[in-house]
Parts: sequence; structure tokens; C-alpha cells
Amino acid sequence: MRILAIDAGNTRIKWGLADTQGWVRQGWLATRDASELGGGFATLPAPARIVVSNVAGPAVGSIVAAALASFQVEPRWIVGRARQCGVRSSYADPAQLGSDRWAALIGAWRLFQRSCAVVNVGTTLTVDALSDEGVFLGGIIVPGLELMRDALAQHTAQLRVEDGAFYYFPDKTADAVMSGAVNALAGSVERMVRFMEETGQGTPLVVLSGGGASLIAPRLNATLEVVDNLVLEGLLRIALE
Repeated sequence: MRILAIDAGNTRIKWGLADTQGWVRQGWLATRDASELGGGFATLPAPARIVVSNVAGPAVGSIVAAALASFQVEPRWIVGRARQCGVRSSYADPAQLGSDRWAALIGAWRLFQRSCAVVNVGTTLTVDALSDEGVFLGGIIVPGLELMRDALAQHTAQLRVEDGAFYYFPDKTADAVMSGAVNALAGSVERMVRFMEETGQGTPLVVLSGGGASLIAPRLNATLEVVDNLVLEGLLRIALE
């Protein structure tokens, strides 16, 4: 049985086709180029199931649906739930949790079966706490790197968005902005790890995904695993449920 999983995010749309042996093909394109998705799917063999996470809004959802129409398979559009695939949500309103965060939690539980800080480094940084019993305890959302830099450029008189690099002790403004943003992102992850330790969750595994994962991975003082397509892993598990 072939399964097509699609993760439509604010910056990228990632997809993967899996069979009983695992992933057969994977790809992505920029969300702004969503109209080209149908061409990418044209060479795929027809899946038996399609599962989609879309946090990019209704317009992108409509484009994704149109790109899938030729398969004549009703897509399953996932939402956060109180319980699914061994994970239980502690969110006040489980359906309010982003579908990408929910799928990532399920993916982390499927892969590691232990307490995790599940981190996606994309347009925003999300850090979600998963207990060693598979309970989603809660999480935080922080502006991503580009949002931080853009905010500084827009709301200060003398700071411009320029390429910079990370340094422990930056000695020019562009590097100071970059280093500050990276430290803010890494610090958010490390704070969640500490909160989990302080509340009796043990020392969690940090599971990193997203386009910016490589940026903060070297700056984290934690045991970590980088999973390129964690949301797709969760979507596959949901499709097999």
C-alpha cells in the first residue's frame, strides 16, 4: 500500500511517498510556488491513502487539494486530537494545536518512545514537551530567525537586515543580530529541557527538525537527534493507524 504524506508549512511544502518498505520518494517546494505542486505529483504512482497537514492557510489548502484531484483519493486533513497513535494531548483545546506540531509529536513518539523536547525550527520555533508516557505536556512558540531579524529592522532606526554570522562575542552589528537570534532560539530549547527536568520528566531527548535545525544544533547543550522530515514521519504513522 502506498501512502502520500504532505506537510504544507508557511515556508515550504514537503511531501513523501511511502510503501510497506518505507519512503520511496520525497520532495519539497517553496510554499509561494504551491501552484507547481501538481506537476511534481504527475510522475508519482497513485497512492492508496493521502494524509495532509496544512498550516499555510485555506488558499494553500485549496491548491494542495487541486493538485491531488487526479489521484481520486479523498485526502485526510489532520487536526490536533485528544489522543492518537499513542500520544495524549494536554492542550486545553486539542483541536487548536497546529496539525504540524501534532504530527511531529506523533513522529517523535513513534521513533523514540521516550521523553522528548520536540523542536521545529522554521518560520517560527516551536518547542513541545512530550513525556516518557507519550503525554504532550504543552509547548512554546517563538518567532523564527528571519522574523526576529525583520522585527529589528522594521522597528529600530539604525538596524538593517544584513548577513551575519554566529560568534560568542560579536564585534559588528550584523553578527550581533544573528548571534542574538540564534542564542534566543537555542535558549528557548534549553529552557524547556530544564523545565522538564525540574518537573520530574527526566532529561529529555531534543528532537530537531525544520529548515533551521542545523543553525541551532551546534549551539545546544543537550542530547539531540535531527530528523529532517519529522512531520512526515508522524503523518505516515497517522495514515497507518
